[in-house]
This record gives sequence, structure tokens and C-alpha cells, in this order.
Amino acid sequence: MRRFLAILLAATLTLAVANEIEIFSWWAGDEGPALEALIEVFEARYPGVTVDNATVTGGAGVVARAVLRTRMLGGDPPDSFQVHAGDSIIQTWVVAGRMEDLTFLFEEEGWFDVFPQDLIELISTADGVWSVPVNIHRSNVMWYVPANLEGWGIEAPETWDAFLEMCPAIQAEGVTPLALGEAWTQLHLWESVALGMLGPDRYTQLFTGELPFNDPAAVAVWERFGEVLDCTNADAAGLSWQQATDMVVDGEAAFNIMGDWAAGYMATTLELEPGVGFGWAASPDTAGSFMLLSDSFGLPVGAPDRDNAINWLRVAGSLEGQDAFNPLKGSISARLDSDMSLYNAYLQSAASDFASDRQVGSLAHGAVGSDPFRDNFYLALDIFLDTGNAQAAANAAFAVAQQYGIGR
Repeated sequence: MRRFLAILLAATLTLAVANEIEIFSWWAGDEGPALEALIEVFEARYPGVTVDNATVTGGAGVVARAVLRTRMLGGDPPDSFQVHAGDSIIQTWVVAGRMEDLTFLFEEEGWFDVFPQDLIELISTADGVWSVPVNIHRSNVMWYVPANLEGWGIEAPETWDAFLEMCPAIQAEGVTPLALGEAWTQLHLWESVALGMLGPDRYTQLFTGELPFNDPAAVAVWERFGEVLDCTNADAAGLSWQQATDMVVDGEAAFNIMGDWAAGYMATTLELEPGVGFGWAASPDTAGSFMLLSDSFGLPVGAPDRDNAINWLRVAGSLEGQDAFNPLKGSISARLDSDMSLYNAYLQSAASDFASDRQVGSLAHGAVGSDPFRDNFYLALDIFLDTGNAQAAANAAFAVAQQYGIGR
């Protein structure tokens, strides 16, 4: 009898373990409600399975990616993990043979017909499809508070020249012209400056090697970036992206350039009405371009509970899952058939721009460039922040690109 009970207990414990899957991400705090909404959809569809919401906070995924790297290389992958679609997963984990091809799942779920073709190409190689996109974010957005701009007698600038012209007047009001945060937000700003200075074609050529990072046009990007930095807050390195956004909301800063997760933060956490409590425009000189990134989930080789991980991916790519997740996240659905009446005024505007604008990939958020390339690109950023030398920063960026096979 005791032996029978021991076997029964062991079986019960094994079943319990098998019915809990670990989902690894950096969505905590203000971004947590969106993930929780997606988890609720999953647990309603698969009531016998519990999700271990394994979030790692800090630096918009910088800390999480370091933890993930240790786990993946140590043979301890989570069942599924958040990763930026594109080179971030392909050049980091797919080329290392650590991800499963998801072509079978796209065929079973009919996703080749509901995800945009350009997005499918972003997550694919000749050997397969490697992640399930849950959203589309826009990187090149300038945020402001309409009532504040009206009080200061200014409008959102369409060009960097116009922004730089208005900076002294804004500073004379005791207001920071452009709020900025920690290191990754500075790279985020750099790529918007680069897109504005170069245009979508030449910006894209930086990452294909057709336009060298030390080309005079690329050097000019660093020069303009320096002029923009002169209009930012001195304490940027000590602020999170939310704190930089708060500066705009509180009237301490006029503008902030941040991805549209800031819209999720302002609408969901701060409960501000889009178009009233906060406004938006394309970052200067980038109207007509949509710098995109996409959060996605993949299936690592050796996932402890592969079957339930696949079911998680089914939900992540589903219409129900995406329409529960994205309105809270501040992003638009990656699907073409979502119900846009569920989305607020900003997100409807973003969806319209996504459908009509020229699309380019974000460096800061993994759509172009591998994770190691981006991580080492910070060396160029640090050189510029330390010295203000545009040519030295461009030379460093060129060397990093050469190291990772860009432009050889």
C-alpha cells in the first residue's frame, strides 16, 4: 500500500511539474498588465496548465538578455522566451542551432495568411520561421503634452533644424527641450536621428554594409546627435524611460522620443487620454517612415515542456491573444485581421501609419543587427558621449560592423 501511495504521489508531482510552463520576459511593472492579459487567455484555453511568469526587470531587456544568455548556454532554457523579432533572435540563437523551426505551427494556424509578408520575412530564413510575433511597436515617435506646448507657444517640430531653433526659448522657460534616460534610450534617440538624417534607404544600408559606418554621411549623424544632446537633461544616465516620460507629463520637459510602449504607459498606468493627456508625432525628419520592432516568442531546443510551449505560441499568435495584449501594451497587433475598435486613438493612428509608411528596422530593439553587434555598438556611443568626437565614434561603429561581418 505504501509503495502504491509513493508511486501515486510521484506521479502527481510529475504531472504538476509538467503542467507548469515557464515564460521568460522583461515585461514587468508598467508593462506587466499586458502580459497578464495574455496569460489569462492562455490559462482559460488550457485550464490545466499554470504559467510561471518569469520576468527579469531592468534596462528594457538588457538584464533579461544577459540572464537568458547564461541559461541558454548552460543548457537550461525556459519553455519560451520573449525576444525581438529579426536579427536579435536569428543572428543570436538561430545561427547557434538553439531554436526550433516553427513553420509547422504557422501552417497549422494559418498564420502565413494573417501576418504581413514583410514581418514573416523578418522572422524567417531559408531554413524556417523562428518566432511568433505578438505585436508591432514603433520606435520613432516624439511625445508631448498638447496643453503644455500651447502654453509655451510652440508646436511639435517636423525637422531637427526646427527643434534646435526652438531649444533656447524652451530652456529660457526653465524646461528641458528633450527628456532622455539611461544608455539604451540614448541609442534609441541615435537611431531616430540617423533615420532622419539619412532617410530610410541609406539608414537601411548601414546594416547591409552598403553605407559604411564611417562614411561622411554617417559622421554627420553623430554631429547632429551631439547638437540634439545639448538640448537634453544632464541627469539622463540615471533615469528610466518611464521617468523620462514623466518629465514630459509633469511639464518638466517639452518632448521625449521613445517607442510607443510609452503610449501604453501613459494610457494604462497614468490613465491619460490619447490626444488630450498626451500627443505624438513622428520624430523629426522621419515622417513617412515607420521604424519598427516586434516582440515575439520562440521555441528553444530542449524546452522542458515542449507541448505546452507550443500551445503558448498558439495563444501568442492568436487573434484573441493579440487583441487582449496589445491595447494594454501600447502596440498594434501583428495580425492583419484585428478588431481596431478595441484600440485607442494613438494605436489606430499607428496602425494607419504602419499600413502606409516605409518600414525600417530598429537597431536598439533588435530588428536589425545581432544582439552582440548592438551590445558592442554601445562602445561607439560611449566614445561619443565621452569625447564629443563624431569621427572617432563613426570609426568605432565601423570597426564593430566589420567585426560582425557588416560591410566586409
